[in-house]
Amino acid sequence: MLTLDKVSLTIDGDNQEKKEILREISIKFEAGKIYAITGPNGGGKTSLAKTIMGIYKHDSGRILFQDSDISQLNVSQRAGKGISYAFQHPPRFKGLPIFDLMKIAEPNMDILTFRKYLVDVGLCPEDYQERDVGPGLSGGEMKRIEIAQILARQSIISIFDEPEAGVDLWTIQRLIGIIMNRFRNNHDKLAIIITHNEALLPVCDEIIVIEDGMIKNQGVANDIWPMIKFDIECKMKDLCKG
Repeated sequence: MLTLDKVSLTIDGDNQEKKEILREISIKFEAGKIYAITGPNGGGKTSLAKTIMGIYKHDSGRILFQDSDISQLNVSQRAGKGISYAFQHPPRFKGLPIFDLMKIAEPNMDILTFRKYLVDVGLCPEDYQERDVGPGLSGGEMKRIEIAQILARQSIISIFDEPEAGVDLWTIQRLIGIIMNRFRNNHDKLAIIITHNEALLPVCDEIIVIEDGMIKNQGVANDIWPMIKFDIECKMKDLCKG
């Protein structure tokens, strides 16, 4: 469904020097699966997600979606083809009602459907129906609203950039259930999750470890997760010693 073929990305770094972020990344994403992309901070995880969405323009390689090369398409064009991206830090729009924001994702949405999506992400509809997407909302509330918007869009590919950031454990468990029900074994869709969360990683079908802009490891969760967990525990012990 989605193929990255030797995709590389450089950006302008300090002193206008070019900085290599992704190095010939090749991945095949299949429908009906949930993928986790993990690795150390600064390793290229979010850059990879933004490159798939078209927010960043890669320097070389190809991105194929349903056998069509979308490398030259912009964000809006990729969204039109069925790719969605949930930001790690969702943008705010003071004065824009939450209901109107949700209708951007699904123009035919009625109030009952709106309320259902809010309940799905752990928000009480009565408390949020009249509120706007402004500074009055916490980071966790913004994250839940954005995830509700992504779910409402019914995209073919949904990319979630650290969906657990700023939300409590109960909501994380609920979001895991929503994502699993929506995407696992659904042969019309797939999900890509950028995460470090130990609750999310083991439930994904495949885990891809990105480090220094390259794929360090990749495989089914049952094989990869024990190694990642061991690596995390070792690093934590080293930090404690320091």
